[in-house]
Amino acid sequence: QLQLVESGGGSVQAGDSLTLSCAATGQSFSSYHMAWFRRAPGKEREFITGISRTGDGTYYAESVKGRFTVSRDNTLNTVYLQMNSLKTEDTAVYTCAADVIGYDSETTYMYFGSGTQVTVSS
Repeated sequence: QLQLVESGGGSVQAGDSLTLSCAATGQSFSSYHMAWFRRAPGKEREFITGISRTGDGTYYAESVKGRFTVSRDNTLNTVYLQMNSLKTEDTAVYTCAADVIGYDSETTYMYFGSGTQVTVSS
């Protein structure tokens, strides 16, 4: 079992930046590829980015490419999501996920955290 706990969410203004963290406990973090999803009100969950277990491979959804950056620190068992130039449409619950097979939008992820709310106002 791998437990994932997100933090860093909050309320910001459009154009601001925010960094989310996802801390993992329970198993070898470096064995897992990681990803971030989000679910906006009234919408389905959306894959936004994934990172390989070593950090040398990443995927980004078109909606966040160039604005969001995913990274990880395997010594701290943590994956990060740096979000810049936030827009009102970025308002959502952000959730991290883990899997041993892949880190793209087609991967069926084994573990999910409970999420952290990000609200962007104009």
